Amino acid sequence: MNILVINCGSSSLKFQLIDATDEKLIAKGLCERIGIEGSQLVYAPTGGEKVTAVTPMGDHTEAIRLVLEALTNEKNGVVKSLKEIGAVGHRIVHGGEKFASSTMITDEVIKAIEECNTLAPLHNPANLIGIDACKKLMPGTPMVAVFDTAFHQTMPEEAYMYAIPYKYYREYKVRRYGFHGTSHSYVSHRAAQLLGRNYEDLKIIVCHLGNGASISAIKNGKCVDTSMGLTPLEGLIMGTRSGDIDPAIIKFIADTEGKNIDEIMDVLNKESGVLGLSDGFSSDFRDLVDAYEKGEEASVRTMKVFAYHVAKYVGAYTAAMNGVDAICFTAGFGENSAFIRTLVCAYLGYLGIEIDEEANAKRGVEGIITTADSRTNVLAIPTNEELAIARETFALVK
Repeated sequence: MNILVINCGSSSLKFQLIDATDEKLIAKGLCERIGIEGSQLVYAPTGGEKVTAVTPMGDHTEAIRLVLEALTNEKNGVVKSLKEIGAVGHRIVHGGEKFASSTMITDEVIKAIEECNTLAPLHNPANLIGIDACKKLMPGTPMVAVFDTAFHQTMPEEAYMYAIPYKYYREYKVRRYGFHGTSHSYVSHRAAQLLGRNYEDLKIIVCHLGNGASISAIKNGKCVDTSMGLTPLEGLIMGTRSGDIDPAIIKFIADTEGKNIDEIMDVLNKESGVLGLSDGFSSDFRDLVDAYEKGEEASVRTMKVFAYHVAKYVGAYTAAMNGVDAICFTAGFGENSAFIRTLVCAYLGYLGIEIDEEANAKRGVEGIITTADSRTNVLAIPTNEELAIARETFALVK
């Protein structure tokens, strides 16, 4: 069965068409600048020539229409008709406490997702637009919602509660939810396969290090803690997000610079993280590593702080699980950068980690990067969120 995976952002749309029976990628692509001048579609059929088309896209419905036309195009399409697409899997960022697993999309499910919009105001509305567009253009095709937050719904109360008045949880469900769930699930399961171990017997820490970054602790097949919280702002230092800070900083900035809460949230979400730490130099980790290796002070400071915070979370989650069998690095920076893996693991000598320099030097290659003598396994595993979404979708519709 061919599964179309849709991942809608506010002005972008990523897609993949996957044959779920053998998990082969058929085609993938990206719609950029939806609703903005200069919008374009990048379409890449597997084994074929990548096509870039600059074309107006007034909304997500138009973007999805162009995607479907590309997939069925006589010249470089990969299916003869939309009937060859058996189902659509939609990435939904926030499912709140309502969804602990993926689900078939119904009118009731759409209403429940809408009720979570206040928890993810930048993401959920865009995800819903993608669902609506597909329903219009592919009527009758089964559709599945796969939630970023679902994987973390196994966390115990002591891990997800905040020490604020309980009424905020009781009335508004203010708690830690966590994100990047499809990535954490895919990578932790893949780690067990690579180690030849039962997933339910392992203690795994997954470090998803990209422009958005999070860490999760998976014990005996269940997520028991994760670094992102009510929103993706909590936790690790990220590209432009601050991660954990003293909440009193918000009042301090308000008092000293006369900013309102919305302006300060923009600072924390868009001007902080490694961009802020590097004094505005860059939010791209590749730029920072290059500058670090040249000894530039701002980048050295930034990367040392980032690695330190990652190592602190690894240590905390090792304690939470009373041990760790495997530590996984994934996402753009984590899976491609030997530099950051080395910097973080330098703090983890107490775990008996011995890095295999040759294995670690490989970029974007799946595998174990520790020696046979290492007491704890460390792995680099490229994430594949789209494949994880396709698997969830296929399991529900087959």
